[in-house]
Amino acid sequence: MDNILEIKDLKVWFPIKKGVFARTVGQVKAVDGVSFELHCGETLGVVGESGSGKSTVARVITGLQKPTDGSFELRGKVAMVFQDPLGSLNPRMTIRAILQEAISQRQSNKQTIEQLLQMVGLDAAALDKYPHEFSGGQRQRICIARAIATGPELLICDEAVSALDLSVRAQILDLLEDLKRKLGLSLLFITHDLGVVQHIADRVVVMNRGKIIEEGPCGQVLKAPREEYTRYLLSSVPKIGKSLT
Repeated sequence: MDNILEIKDLKVWFPIKKGVFARTVGQVKAVDGVSFELHCGETLGVVGESGSGKSTVARVITGLQKPTDGSFELRGKVAMVFQDPLGSLNPRMTIRAILQEAISQRQSNKQTIEQLLQMVGLDAAALDKYPHEFSGGQRQRICIARAIATGPELLICDEAVSALDLSVRAQILDLLEDLKRKLGLSLLFITHDLGVVQHIADRVVVMNRGKIIEEGPCGQVLKAPREEYTRYLLSSVPKIGKSLT
């Protein structure tokens, strides 16, 4: 199976500086030797608590963070959906302007703004409104529309449903699965919640303190986790849909 993304021995270290002369006295190893691949058409869940390094990996892939060492190869265009939809939308722009800005970056403008909204479950009445006029779930749908407007092959979702109520969360996950199928997307889904992963992912990577500690097919990892840390994450899952066991 072809890969859309390959990461090899990725490291992102941040210096610890102290004293008047800001001497480097150590390193924070946010990502420390991470390697994995993402197959075309696959959804890979990357799971871990805050500080595990999962979002730093996403920032490297999107060019927002320079790696200290290692490499990655991305075979396609990438777009990202962030955790806070209100914070990632310009409050001074209408939805029409936000989506038009995203579409104008493409060489080919085959999709209309109205079609984009329809794809995420909103209608044309939303176009001339501002982000603050929508619910959290609706704003996240707008963020997803903006992301797919750029024509990506890989969509990175960084805690994209963690700020939403459970019922709305399930709706957004269903939407992402539908878009993945219709548009032929690959998904990299970053979350602290294994309950979300079991709903959407084909495979899962578990990160802790900058390292991958467990990985494999989603069902296998959830039913028989090898690591105590993975079992801890499972114990704190709010259930969505089918049982984890």
